[in-house]
Amino acid sequence: MDNEKAFDENEPKGQDNSNQIPEEAPKITPLQGMYKSWFLDYASYVILERAVPHINDGLKPVQRRILHAMRRLDDGRYNKVANIIGHTMQFHPHGDASIGDAMVQIGQKELLIDTQGNWGNIFTGDGSAAPRYIEARLTKFAHEVVFNPKTTEWKPTYDGRNKEPITLPVKFPLLLAQGVEGIAVGLASKILPHNIQELIDASIAHLKNQPFELYPDFPTGGMMDVARYNDGIRGGAVKVRAKIAKLDAKTLIISDIPFGKNTTTLIESILKAVEKGKIKIRKIDDNTAENVEIQVHLHPGASPDKTIDALYAFTDCEVSISPNACVIRDNKPCFIGVSEILRSNTDHTVHLLTRELEIRKDELEEAWHMASLEKIFIENKIYQRIEECTTYEAIIQTIDHGLEPFKPKLKREVTRDDIIKLTEIKIKRISRFDSNKADEYIVSIEEELEQVEHNLQNIIPYSIDYYKRLKKQYASKYPRKTELRNFQTIEATKVVVKNEKLYINRTDGFVGTSLRKDEYICDCSDIDDIIIFYKDGRYIITKVQEKAFVGKNIIHIAVFKRNDNRTIYNVAYRDGKGGNTYAKRFAVTGITRDKEYNVTRGTEGSEVVYFSANPNGEAEILKVTLRPRPRIRNLIFEFDMGELLVKGRSAMGNILTRHDIHKITLKKKGESTLGGRKIWFEPEVLRLNTDARGTYLGEFQNDDQILVITRDGQFYQTNYDLSNHYEDNILYIEKFKPETVWSAVYFDADQNYHYVKRFQTEQVSKPQKFIGDNAKSYLVKMTKVDYPRLEIKFGGEDKDREKAIVEVAEFINVKGYKAKGKRLTTYQVSKINELEPLNKPEEPLEQEQNADENDAASNKDESDGQMSIFDN
Repeated sequence: MDNEKAFDENEPKGQDNSNQIPEEAPKITPLQGMYKSWFLDYASYVILERAVPHINDGLKPVQRRILHAMRRLDDGRYNKVANIIGHTMQFHPHGDASIGDAMVQIGQKELLIDTQGNWGNIFTGDGSAAPRYIEARLTKFAHEVVFNPKTTEWKPTYDGRNKEPITLPVKFPLLLAQGVEGIAVGLASKILPHNIQELIDASIAHLKNQPFELYPDFPTGGMMDVARYNDGIRGGAVKVRAKIAKLDAKTLIISDIPFGKNTTTLIESILKAVEKGKIKIRKIDDNTAENVEIQVHLHPGASPDKTIDALYAFTDCEVSISPNACVIRDNKPCFIGVSEILRSNTDHTVHLLTRELEIRKDELEEAWHMASLEKIFIENKIYQRIEECTTYEAIIQTIDHGLEPFKPKLKREVTRDDIIKLTEIKIKRISRFDSNKADEYIVSIEEELEQVEHNLQNIIPYSIDYYKRLKKQYASKYPRKTELRNFQTIEATKVVVKNEKLYINRTDGFVGTSLRKDEYICDCSDIDDIIIFYKDGRYIITKVQEKAFVGKNIIHIAVFKRNDNRTIYNVAYRDGKGGNTYAKRFAVTGITRDKEYNVTRGTEGSEVVYFSANPNGEAEILKVTLRPRPRIRNLIFEFDMGELLVKGRSAMGNILTRHDIHKITLKKKGESTLGGRKIWFEPEVLRLNTDARGTYLGEFQNDDQILVITRDGQFYQTNYDLSNHYEDNILYIEKFKPETVWSAVYFDADQNYHYVKRFQTEQVSKPQKFIGDNAKSYLVKMTKVDYPRLEIKFGGEDKDREKAIVEVAEFINVKGYKAKGKRLTTYQVSKINELEPLNKPEEPLEQEQNADENDAASNKDESDGQMSIFDN
């Protein structure tokens, strides 16, 4: 109304406005449309200006503004972080808290910011001190690769008072080195950090058109399985594990933690698993300082190997990280892999290096032009011609006319600005002008200009040299911390603590862990499945519960092990009410939970007349008693279940008898019909397996063991349980054979001499050292060949002595593993090599008796001669 009134008052009085076109009414925007537009604007702002990094420099806006502010403040000394935050607020339209948090995150990565004071601890999760107490400055690496005002593109700040970089001219794949995580509207970005040395190598490989692979490297270390990394694209994942080692039989040490976790969150996850009964642990000590050290103390009798697997299965000692490489490119978000990001960064680096060379070329050409012009101006005394000029314009024209004969020698035209610069030369400088020095200066410019032009023509080799210089100067400070491994999937049901007891009420048909007054079945965990067989041949697999109705007539109930092909069920069943009786052997490796199956043919009235579950495929001998009927001669006979093949669970089986059975009893327990278990050792994951991965160790029966000899001179035996853990210091691992003779050469730190010994390993309950108790003693050579030969090279004062050969089997007899052995020599040893044996294993005595006697005499003579050589 006010607008209308104002319009009327402004109309000229008495004027007819009837024929005029009325002013267009204001456009009305519906509230719904306004909301849609505002939300889209907000989403675009969050994506482009807050959460997602730019592909060129790998920085979010707040990070870019922090580094820009630090560059403006930089004078080589540390600045208070509070001061840096204040300066950053000139460019960043948000509060100081967000700037401070972002700066601490950059500083903790120890790449761009040189920190001083308490900046927090990525291992423990402790926060940094207040900004007024800590200081920072840019690192030399940041000065080298991040800044160059001449190649930086600028834009006004949010308030128009200053300028800030659109992106910083970063000549390095900074985005992949630091990693980033941000949540925007409708999308998120998560790029994992990578190793600087590997990034430089990959950039060089790209410039050489060679293939490369990139995998993350975390500042917290740990182990990582990258089988599903998928180049960092969404949909991929990496598994990261803490490093856990056995300090002794009752203590585990966690020395590295998964990325994204700290010791506080890790310990909390372990305590939660303990509360839920998944793991049994006595106590936890956190001794973390500069390095991670968490001690996990076990209860007496607890298995360290099983506990390690349980920690991986039920706690944050193993986490899965899903990357999502989203970056801003061409002013919009896009999802690309880390390989493409590195190629883009490398190409951008080449572009920036080219621009720097081009700018330098222009600067050199300008310097050459002005130096040459000045030399002409002074040497030819053109300045004297302006003495009679009365106006400034006349001075300009006079100098220009004086330069006319020399202009063809110059590389570009002489401009008015050039002449003005000549007029500004001081008389003192003219009087001190040295033509020789001017020539030298021009020559130096020409030499540098020639080098710059050469670099521009060979920009790829120049860029490769640039990366090599970066690697030599900076990359050695950043070795890989995360170890690449192939993880074996841990089945939680195999490592979970049996924290419950399973009971059954056969009368009412209930099974569960809360029926404490009923029949005890076995120990179990709350994540286990149980398998139940019924008298009528049905069987099901169901989850352990506190109390569940499963029905009556149960003949067998046990914890079910998925994919277990060693547990064999031996069954005899009657088909229907009066049909034949069949016998079958089968395994149940995996079926659908709570689905009903049948071991019989499904005929109505079928019944199981004999049942046994055998954990190692045993096959018993049965005594079968038939019901008396005319014309049946043998009412009692024996049946060996071992004669049946193990078939599928749906197989009909073989006919046991066509007559009615009175009863079936166990005649004799049988042995396994599955044979020994073939075991392999996979060195990459230091685990045993039955899947033919790694080194084949042999076929193992019940009492067989594995022998492990370590690089530090110890040996021990283990069983062949697939859950065993082995340390990464194995020299030999094989099936234990007590008759094997081992030959070992070691340096005895007590005597300061090299010794050799031959011994047989004994069955022991804990690791035994066979090179003495001195920690400085070390193992040099170890072999189990029958007739080992050693070549000894001498060093030090004895380096001129001729090399000596030792036939070990003749030099020393087989003794116990605790024996000291025999000293090889009193001379200084440089190197000991193992040679191909000349002697072969002895033939049977009855075939080569005479030859053996002759060889023995000959060997005795040779042995005596060698012993005298080494003992002198």
